[in-house]
Amino acid sequence: MPNEGAAVPIGLAVYCAHAGDRNALAMAGAMSVGAALSRRLHVPVKTIGTPAAVLHAGWQAELAAAMPDMLELAQHLDDLFRRKQAPLLVLSRCAAALATLPVVARHRPDACVVWFDAHGDLNTPQTSPSGYLGGMALAGPAGLWDSGFGNGLPLASIVLVGARDLDPAEQALVETGLLRLIPPKDDCLAQLRTALGGRTAYVHLDCDVLEPGIVPTDYRVSGGFSLAELHALCEVLAEVEVAGLEIAEFENAWPGNGAPASPDALLDALEPLIARLGAPARGA
Repeated sequence: MPNEGAAVPIGLAVYCAHAGDRNALAMAGAMSVGAALSRRLHVPVKTIGTPAAVLHAGWQAELAAAMPDMLELAQHLDDLFRRKQAPLLVLSRCAAALATLPVVARHRPDACVVWFDAHGDLNTPQTSPSGYLGGMALAGPAGLWDSGFGNGLPLASIVLVGARDLDPAEQALVETGLLRLIPPKDDCLAQLRTALGGRTAYVHLDCDVLEPGIVPTDYRVSGGFSLAELHALCEVLAEVEVAGLEIAEFENAWPGNGAPASPDALLDALEPLIARLGAPARGA
């Protein structure tokens, strides 16, 4: 249910188990982001799962390996909503959203899901060119395939922000007009404000929505947002109620030299959104 005039506490959780990983850097990265958020917000962090060896398997094996921990993630998110806490989740990979978004759809059917990602993640096992589980992360909750975690998220409630590398089936779906795409162009702030239309937002951020080289992440697609642009987009999101935020795909080290990476600059850019999290709806 929507907030009723008072701020609610933030429930911070980190998912750091299997999620179709191609390397182990995002499991450690999720823990790094969670620890940084805990220090900033002075809230405890709940850890779900344990980092494990990468499987390098097909989507079915990856899903089976992730299932127990992702079910725990779904249950924890359900508990946060039931306790009237604002979810702040850090996910190793986007595939974990297969478990989170059906819970969001059930508890906050009024919310649109604002999906920041260089990709659409709207493939199914039948349409995916690669069979990568993360590329199906949004399609499962939208009911385009049966992941085992449920669905319930209408396509009309999805706003893709920053997507610029769509596979053919995803592009065809966008062209139907059933969901909204906001590419990383000069008018993206106005487009986002229009797409929101004052609705409550649940926000998913894949770090590859940023220009490559800003933070380490697995996929690198040119033409992404700067941190300043991300900050400005978060200010637009802060104009509406924010039902939850999940941050995914931050790797804790740079490729090549393995130098450690700090999430601080990313969290600075997200500050308007994080500050809005848990605040009451305007006029409540």
